[in-house]
Amino acid sequence: MTIVSDSPVHSSSSDDFASFLDAELATSTSDSSADEEGDEEENLESKRVKRRKVEVLEILEEVQDSTARVETSKEEAICAHPGSFGGMCIICGQRVAEEAGVAIAYIHKGLRLDSPELVRLRNADMKNKLNQKKLHLILDLDHTLLNSTMLFHMTSEEDYLKSNADSLQDIQNGSLFMLEHMRMMTKLRPYVRQFLKEANEMFEMHIYTMGDKPYAREMAKLLDPGDQYFNDRIISRDDGTQKHQKGLDVVLAEESAVLILDDTENAWTKHRENLILMERYHFFASSCQQFGFRCKSLSLLKSDESDTDGALASVLRVLKRVHSMYFDEDPRDAPSNRDVREFLKSVRKEILQGCRIVFSRVFPTSFPPESHQLWKMAEQLGATCLVEVDLSVTHVVANDPNTEKSRWATNETKYLVHPQWIEATYYLWQRQVEDKYPVNQSKSQ
Repeated sequence: MTIVSDSPVHSSSSDDFASFLDAELATSTSDSSADEEGDEEENLESKRVKRRKVEVLEILEEVQDSTARVETSKEEAICAHPGSFGGMCIICGQRVAEEAGVAIAYIHKGLRLDSPELVRLRNADMKNKLNQKKLHLILDLDHTLLNSTMLFHMTSEEDYLKSNADSLQDIQNGSLFMLEHMRMMTKLRPYVRQFLKEANEMFEMHIYTMGDKPYAREMAKLLDPGDQYFNDRIISRDDGTQKHQKGLDVVLAEESAVLILDDTENAWTKHRENLILMERYHFFASSCQQFGFRCKSLSLLKSDESDTDGALASVLRVLKRVHSMYFDEDPRDAPSNRDVREFLKSVRKEILQGCRIVFSRVFPTSFPPESHQLWKMAEQLGATCLVEVDLSVTHVVANDPNTEKSRWATNETKYLVHPQWIEATYYLWQRQVEDKYPVNQSKSQ
């Protein structure tokens, strides 16, 4: 199928559009290659751009096959303009309003699709993904898969990292990289390579970052040097439809089949039910300072997260569970009727099921306890939260071991835990050992 010959309106305007498309994509190829250094990188970028061209053409052909796009009369065809490319309708080649439709800029900066066409493409994608037994996974970059810092933000105590940086010629076997052309150092989160490898078998993955496009592409090269996982599904802050917000409106996937990994809940105000909130990865000192933490960073401690028990390993287990539940449900229930959000809630509620929790002086006196984040976390984890103690209580959560309820817990041999126990359980999606979160004087001061 070609843009011109299969267009329902085979006119000079559609010829113009086809020429325009080829010119635009050829320019993209030339510009992208010119920015790279070295034959190997140039060839890799050339492959990416060629694949982008194929993907754009596939989308355009999908649109052309839509039965809803054109209404035909005996003497003429009237185009519904389901999308545009560079201000020209992708069907008939006529000029359309520049702001018509949703910009799918990460595929190509000039591509826009209207709502009915987006719905149709998402439905088609859903059928394809179900046949492949795959869902969609949206991945944040900073503090989720990696941690970056500007070189001039590094402390003198972190200077040792510069001499320990891994080679950019062997990215696949490294995790700490100095990007001198960006004056930046990046540390990949432990287990990220195994995580991406296994997640790729279950999901079509997208990067979605509040960083700019050049940064997003550089990070994608570190995470996916073989270009196996993301292709051009790299969405930056410039590709979204709202400032300071991320949204699934630019993702060609049904919301019921999308999971999101991100460390910032407020970035996804419209899609919280799709979100798996990640514990932030703070490797560099500047990262801790950015969020107001006074503790030493992992770089200063010369330590790191665990591979097997860290955040990514924990969340991979959750992803496997949700994927299994989605595709292994009762065969009488059509997969297209299932919703990952419901399975995610179900998995979360199992974690503290059977626990009955009382909080002691954790919330301000005048604050409604059921409105506090910790209370909400506990309930989402399946626990029952109470205001007063009784013999059914299993845990007292407190900052001070000398409150009345704390002493009651000790006397009745109930668990007395610090609020961090709930937070760690929530972010790691696994009930944490209570003894690791004691309530003592040092933590209450």
